[in-house]
Amino acid sequence: MNSFGRLLRLTTFGESHGVAIGGVLDGYPSGIEIDEEFVRNEMQRRRPGQSAVTTSRNEADEVEFLSGVFEGKSTGTPIAFIIRNTNNRSKDYGNLQDAFRPSHADYVYDAKYGIRDYRGGGRSSARETAVRVCAGALAKLALARVGISVVAYTSQVGDIALDNGYDSYDLSLVESNPVRCPDTCKASEMEQLILDVKRCGDTVGGIVSCVVKGAPVGLGEPLYDKLSARLAHSMLSINAAKGFEYGNGFSSVTGRGSSQNDIFVKGEKGITTRSNNSGGIQGGISNGQDIYFRVAFKPVATVLMEQKTVNRSGEETTITARGRHDPCVVPRAVPVVEAMAALDVLDFYLLHKVTRL
Repeated sequence: MNSFGRLLRLTTFGESHGVAIGGVLDGYPSGIEIDEEFVRNEMQRRRPGQSAVTTSRNEADEVEFLSGVFEGKSTGTPIAFIIRNTNNRSKDYGNLQDAFRPSHADYVYDAKYGIRDYRGGGRSSARETAVRVCAGALAKLALARVGISVVAYTSQVGDIALDNGYDSYDLSLVESNPVRCPDTCKASEMEQLILDVKRCGDTVGGIVSCVVKGAPVGLGEPLYDKLSARLAHSMLSINAAKGFEYGNGFSSVTGRGSSQNDIFVKGEKGITTRSNNSGGIQGGISNGQDIYFRVAFKPVATVLMEQKTVNRSGEETTITARGRHDPCVVPRAVPVVEAMAALDVLDFYLLHKVTRL
């Protein structure tokens, strides 16, 4: 599947070292002002080469809209766009033509399709996430019209973690440092850890936290298209993502139901809850509280050191990765997590509007 969504549907195409990557966003509402400067800024947040803690591949990631936008507004027809690849170095991957890189998609793609684009991982490369960020920027523009915002941030790198939940931090500080952490002291520690790991030719993982504010009650479809299930699906489709939790998540298993339950009360704007252990989702449907979740990312599989592996014939060999790679995917994953969440929330918002006449 290279498409996802129901009323709002994104199809992506392209490979890491192809001519271009791109997408078609179908079902996007008409009449939305397309702020191309906002889209450009979102792309800059994800693009490679932005700081010392990211890959040095230097792509401009300029978006070319091909259809669906007229006189600065969406027309309601499919929005097609491309992002040209301008700084790929395919020669860096010549030694990987027949060898399988440990913990990459090389072997499974080869076994499934009988052919693979070994240049930078081809279709399995995180380069594809640039398309998601572009589509997510468009989704954010539409959500802003109805008062919904999506903000993510780095909450952990290696063993350096924030101590509190999202409501304890000023999230306007997320973009104030290269690791996108709202705690400036912790951010400095995270940055130093990434640089230390990079010098060794190794990699490190971490966690991205995300909060959606302003979502109304009712987003989500029981039983097999719950909001929580769709978010999990979307987040785990991101390269290097290894885990997802919403609300209190895995930490809730040590408590009791009497302490975990969110008690309903009458608020100024209607029924609400005293606490939000559920993460804004109950029964797979949004309950009007902030929606919050976390995504765990493994250390990037490409390490700049010799590793043992096998080739297509099963013969033992060794490889040493070359090229330009992220020592930690987390800082650049922040806008990708936001984009996927925005696309999911907008899709459910559009579905919710046709649920009741």
